[in-house]
Amino acid sequence: MRNSIAVLLMGAYFGIVLVKSEVVRWQRIHDMFMFREAHMYLIITTAIIVAGVLMALIKRFEVKDLQGEQIVYQPKPYHKGVIAGGMIFGMGWAITGACPGPIYAQIGAGEWLALLTFLGAMGGMYLYAWLRPMLPH
Repeated sequence: MRNSIAVLLMGAYFGIVLVKSEVVRWQRIHDMFMFREAHMYLIITTAIIVAGVLMALIKRFEVKDLQGEQIVYQPKPYHKGVIAGGMIFGMGWAITGACPGPIYAQIGAGEWLALLTFLGAMGGMYLYAWLRPMLPH
């Protein structure tokens, strides 16, 4: 129970950071895709650097997850479906102003149209699960 509360509080804090840094604002996403400002590119670059450093530290110190299992990074194989999936993901991100994680922050910030984004994301997830056997993997 303690771990669940800690994860919930971290998620709430992360959502507040997303809202306050304006990375969940539709206009910021739009301006990024139109190459009007560097705000989002700087944040994404910072996130990539932080993630890379943390992944190296997790590997070096053999960090364990909440269940006590060692965290192991296993790269996924590249295939042609990655291109199509990335394009669909990017179009959805550009139209809605959110990739899957920030949808919750948008809803929490009172952006009620994000509920439509959430329903679309859920629909896309179920559509993918249904079509998965027919897709290139």
